[in-house]
Amino acid sequence: MTNENPIVLLVDDLADAAELMRIVFERAGYVEPLRMAGDGEQAIAYLRGDIGFPNFRKSGMPTVVLLDLNMPRKNGFEVLEWIRNQPSLNQLCVCILSASSMPADIARAYDLGANAYLVKPGNLAGLMHLATSLLAWLRLVQFAPQDRDEGALVDTAGYHETEERLIKARIA
Repeated sequence: MTNENPIVLLVDDLADAAELMRIVFERAGYVEPLRMAGDGEQAIAYLRGDIGFPNFRKSGMPTVVLLDLNMPRKNGFEVLEWIRNQPSLNQLCVCILSASSMPADIARAYDLGANAYLVKPGNLAGLMHLATSLLAWLRLVQFAPQDRDEGALVDTAGYHETEERLIKARIA
């Protein structure tokens, strides 16, 4: 059995790099639109199902997260650590996609639970090869089951109560 339509959440703070990845994935035959998060906080909001953010309830729980490391607000290491501390997300496939090839970054990513570490190629041909290979791999791998359609996968009750109070205060 294959995973013909994997859902990919790309987390990258550079809009041009994210757009290039979208184009390359499309040219590699990727049917689903890439889900995008512009930084670590947006990625966490997506995965928590936060109100007011594009999230898995509308777009589907990702099959894999492609996570950049060097981002403002919350970096990739912080996001990875957060994911691995969520009981319902700790089996989510997370692949680091970074310009860094520093051994310390690679070791730290694996220590925090990354499933793979990919270094961003420096040219378009390399990026196309990466996208084609990654897409083929995503279609073949059997991932841990994820509930893609119902409810938040993490405890957000307190967060949503606070957000609802803020919304009501703005209206009043």
